[in-house]
Amino acid sequence: MQLKFETITHWDETWWERLGPIYREAFPHGAKPEKVLRSMLNKGIASMHAGTLDGEAAAMAVTGFSGPAENRRLILDYMAIRRDLRGKGLGAGFFKQIRDWAASESQAQAIIIEAEADDTEENRSRLKFWERCGFIATSYVHQYIWVPEPYRALYLPLSAGFAVTDDGQSLFRDITSFHQKSFRGH
Repeated sequence: MQLKFETITHWDETWWERLGPIYREAFPHGAKPEKVLRSMLNKGIASMHAGTLDGEAAAMAVTGFSGPAENRRLILDYMAIRRDLRGKGLGAGFFKQIRDWAASESQAQAIIIEAEADDTEENRSRLKFWERCGFIATSYVHQYIWVPEPYRALYLPLSAGFAVTDDGQSLFRDITSFHQKSFRGH
């Protein structure tokens, strides 16, 4: 079962009506408000990705870029599968579509994500999922001043020239810069 993949580069209310419920269900706390997501897309610093199954919204993601053009990195800010469709392999398939888009359409050198670092069963399960998708976890644990949970960065090289030469702190500079651009003006 493969999702039909679409990328939305400007805010589209019709798409949001379909994808918003998946986003709110998966991220009930700590997610960026709709007005921030709208601004991110309208400013051109993010894209929204949709996965549909038989015409119905099944998955969504929000991505953005960091770094100079010659070392462009895709930040995977959010990714979610509709609750009733989880556990069927759609998440790995949807991520593969995002990865392929990042490598071909955007010429990204790597994909970066952040995952909650607290040692809980749910967080260990998420980490295993991302590692099965090819991500490499870094050892550095970052503590934001505005959220209580610590986070760990993971990366997936898309080009042979991409390397992380520290414990992951450099990845958080990219992630933090992206978050700051996202909230600028709000």
